[in-house]
Amino acid sequence: MEPFIVSARKYRPETFEDVVGQSAITKTLENAIASNHLAQALLFTGPRGVGKTTCARILAKKINQQNAEVDPDEDFAFNIFELDAASNNSVDDIRSLTEQVRIPPQVGNFKVYIIDEVHMLSTAAFNAFLKTLEEPPAHAIFILATTEKHKIIPTILSRCQIFDFKRITVADMRGHLKRIAGIEGITADDEALHIIAQKADGALRDSLSIFDRVVSFSGKDLTVQAVTENLNVLDRETYFNISDLIITGNIPQLLVDYDVIMSKGFDGHHFIAGLASHFRDLMVCKDERTLHLLDVSDTVKVKYAEQSRKVDLVFLREAINLSNEADFKYRSSRNPRLHIELCLMQLASILTDGEKKNDVNYIIPASNFKNQPVAAEATSSYQIPQEPASKQVKEATAVQDSQPSTTEASNALNRTSSNQSVDISTDKKELTKPIIESSSVSHQTSRQDTTTAQQNSNKSIEEARKALLDRNKNNVSGLSLKAINAKKAHVVKNNQDQVQTDALPEESFTEQDAQQCWSSYAAHLRERGQLILASIMEADTPKLKDHKLVLRYPNLSMKEDLEKAQGQVLEHIKAALKNYTIELEIHVDKAVQKKYAYTDHEKFLKLVEKNPAIDLLRRNFDLEF
Repeated sequence: MEPFIVSARKYRPETFEDVVGQSAITKTLENAIASNHLAQALLFTGPRGVGKTTCARILAKKINQQNAEVDPDEDFAFNIFELDAASNNSVDDIRSLTEQVRIPPQVGNFKVYIIDEVHMLSTAAFNAFLKTLEEPPAHAIFILATTEKHKIIPTILSRCQIFDFKRITVADMRGHLKRIAGIEGITADDEALHIIAQKADGALRDSLSIFDRVVSFSGKDLTVQAVTENLNVLDRETYFNISDLIITGNIPQLLVDYDVIMSKGFDGHHFIAGLASHFRDLMVCKDERTLHLLDVSDTVKVKYAEQSRKVDLVFLREAINLSNEADFKYRSSRNPRLHIELCLMQLASILTDGEKKNDVNYIIPASNFKNQPVAAEATSSYQIPQEPASKQVKEATAVQDSQPSTTEASNALNRTSSNQSVDISTDKKELTKPIIESSSVSHQTSRQDTTTAQQNSNKSIEEARKALLDRNKNNVSGLSLKAINAKKAHVVKNNQDQVQTDALPEESFTEQDAQQCWSSYAAHLRERGQLILASIMEADTPKLKDHKLVLRYPNLSMKEDLEKAQGQVLEHIKAALKNYTIELEIHVDKAVQKKYAYTDHEKFLKLVEKNPAIDLLRRNFDLEF
């Protein structure tokens, strides 16, 4: 069986034409060699995996070519010296290098020194390298490569010709992966390769490593599903479905789908950040002039264009604002899941009419989804209603039908008047609000209905005012005898109505059972990483006293730490022993011997206490201690 060679090594470029995404730099280097304008000190800087070391090796090989025709089997290794500055960063290493530089090459014209990760050199090593770098021999060329240019001292930077390597674009990376897939005989979807290229974040070497991993997982058929499953990323189809639910305001299904996403192990912060990017991509699709900013395949562009036609820019602006705010506050939230769910409900309420105009945080009431079915996971694509006018009429009719009549409002007020005291102005507003809304809806249908509604409204207001005045007559001061007696009667009634809970088990157990359960739970805590609590529990063995576990500790801090965690400890002990009357009784006893490890000197003193002859032995043989 032949050894496997990773794609990053197998398909490493051998010429400048094979380098991906760095055409400006490779063209500059080729012209410099052709015109004999190549500097003797070059600095290649940029992110990881973008071709710095590769270009340095190609340049070193091309410098020593005797003619334009290149023999692929020709070896220039004897003229190329690579130094890893991460492991050779001392002054002695640089001195050894400068001594070698003075020796001219035996074959070829130049000796090329490639110093990788040059920012790892110490300050003393940099200073020792300055003179050689400024005035190197005519046969020496230095190529320095680094990912962190800011860590190199300015005196070194001023002596080098600097080439800044850029991140590889997603399109270039996807094209390179497609060529490799064709050579390897792998069938790969464009969208799958696009996801790999995005995951690599501009590093071609990372994309090739991811490509090898996914191919090992899926075989010769590279699909979007295989890539998303292996890389644990949310595919675009998920965001399309979530956006459809948000557009239609289907909050129940939206929360169910988000629960499915969380159950698959995805991070909520990653989800909300991706949703904000999805809304941004929808906004980009609204104008053909910005369509080129959408870095996706043509098939996905069609889906974005279809969904972007369902919403306007106002919705997208508010959606991006809400999702970005949720992304910003995610880390500081005490309940991150609730934070995201609240954001999703607010997003789904943007396109509804009514209170959202005055309240940005408006959420559709749960009563609107009373009879709406909810699937375990959304499987169909939701469409936005195409007739908003008819929708408004239906909503208006539903509001009118759902409002209580004047008589019902008055009866409800009379029923509650003997039980509680309310503010007159507040109740009047609450009672008149549905009536005024009802009259407003009726005004849109006919003037006759409007007049009737106004008359009923005035009549209802008078009835409500009289009922409130009658109720206030029965109000008494909180310090009166009548109020005190009423409070006592209320307490007695509550005691009589108290619900009896089911009896919890109270099985008997021995002290040995309690101690065994105590030690096993301490071992469990140690395995989970709660070492402090486990050490405190192991510091003493509980004694049984009338269903109480008595513990004694040498200091107050150990007692307080155990008291803070006694809830979880007691919960486990009670359930294990099947007795819910168990309590902890913790005492501080400074006389308790501390169970700490002895030092060598303390061990010697303990031995002397037990046998004084040991000290005599030490003095006779002139031993330490």
